[in-house]
Amino acid sequence: MENDIILEFRNVTKKFPGVVALNDVSFKIHRGEIHGICGENGAGKSTLMKILAGVYPWGSYEGQVLYEGHELKLIDASIRQAAEEGIAIVYQELTLVPTITVGENIYLGKEPAERGIVNWEKLYSNTQKVLDKYHLDVPPRSIVRHLGVSKMQMTEIAKALAEDAKILILDEPTSALAETEIEQLMEILRGLKEHGVTCIYISHKLDEFFQITDSITVLRDGKTVITQPTKELNTESLVRHMVGREMKERFPKGNRKPGEVILEVEDLHALDPQDASYEVLKGVSFNLRRGEILGIAGLMGSGRTELVMTLFGEYAKINRGKIRLEGREITVRNSREAMQHGISLVPEDRKLHGLVLMQSILRNISLANLDRFASFMRVDDLAELKESLEFAQSLSIKAPNLHAAADSLSGGNQQKVVISKWLMSRPKVLIMDDPTRGIDVGTKYEIYKIMNDLSEKGIGIIMISSDLEEVLGMSDRIMVMCEDRSVTTLDISDATQEKIMALATGVASNSVPERLPL
Repeated sequence: MENDIILEFRNVTKKFPGVVALNDVSFKIHRGEIHGICGENGAGKSTLMKILAGVYPWGSYEGQVLYEGHELKLIDASIRQAAEEGIAIVYQELTLVPTITVGENIYLGKEPAERGIVNWEKLYSNTQKVLDKYHLDVPPRSIVRHLGVSKMQMTEIAKALAEDAKILILDEPTSALAETEIEQLMEILRGLKEHGVTCIYISHKLDEFFQITDSITVLRDGKTVITQPTKELNTESLVRHMVGREMKERFPKGNRKPGEVILEVEDLHALDPQDASYEVLKGVSFNLRRGEILGIAGLMGSGRTELVMTLFGEYAKINRGKIRLEGREITVRNSREAMQHGISLVPEDRKLHGLVLMQSILRNISLANLDRFASFMRVDDLAELKESLEFAQSLSIKAPNLHAAADSLSGGNQQKVVISKWLMSRPKVLIMDDPTRGIDVGTKYEIYKIMNDLSEKGIGIIMISSDLEEVLGMSDRIMVMCEDRSVTTLDISDATQEKIMALATGVASNSVPERLPL
């Protein structure tokens, strides 16, 4: 019914110099529904939400946005006016101030005050009312930095809802959450729906759309492809609409032929860099073969990222155990030594640890390898450009040129820049920590093909992933971690989601024999 429409986009077009980000986008969202918006990186999702949130003001785009039957005219290029209209957004990167309390964050800039003095009791009682109303289990007086990621996410949602938001936009809300935390978030969204809040849900995890949304809009190349009830779609049809072609397989079959053992880790123990009395690794053993993809599975907090960051020399201090590369015991005290040994790391958070976002693609690719192009206090610009261009072309990085800033790229292309940087260092072992996090299904496929190509060239790849389907789809063997220890290593022919989860949660012991190369 038309009077049930809370939001309508009519022929919305947004242009940037040389780029049409949105092209005649039109669709409707019903009041009180959870509406999914999906598409590949660069499809226009973020641009559309920035128009709705007031980041791109009225007049900077063509077409109309109708909100409760009237044209939405946000003119001050800030989210404040949108919030006053009842439109709130929770971004993928949390925007909380870590050093203050939950209540202070929720009412930051709008604290209840009398004669210029903040009424703290009122602030915290109001906070508790908001948390109780939406069944958000967060202590109002807790310092944010002491909370887990899921509690921070709840605080962001409470902050958005404190002004009685009618529309809540969630951009990749589960990218940093564990499975149990994701289910908790889903329950919160169902509760918001019961309170009449309309949610717009953006994610690259397609299964989440079928778990929580009522209808889905697909964008491709800045255009509306479909808007349909979720129950009329399935994963295959959704992927087809997103990429514009059939994808018969999610994980490309490579022609890998793992060889001899290249890396051995034996009973590795390591101490927390901030507290030497606490072990962050409590006994990890595994091996990696040349030309193999070794998956590492485990719950969040199991020590996966701590392990690979330590192997790369950038986290914990090793106090016991051995690392052997090509049969020779090595010591890795920092990333420079890791690179010299032939170990490279594509980090979990590409924006924080992988890129200098304001720098060009060229500078990011060559950054870790400048000594190759430098002599007598100067850089050979031509050699740097030539080699960087070769990697950019081989990985099909989509950009106007290599002088474009890294922050102008989509998430998938940013990830390709990070991979290019570490491939330039000519690694023997490439560690990839959640390499497809926040990347659309089409670009994931490209990353998988890159991984296959690298392993076929003899590079040993260690891949961490929170997506068990990805681990099972891309690995030759899978090492499972639980509570900062390695449990066992499974051959892919023996691995199932159920077996991995039983090992990762400690339900099953390491009675499964570790399969070592013959």
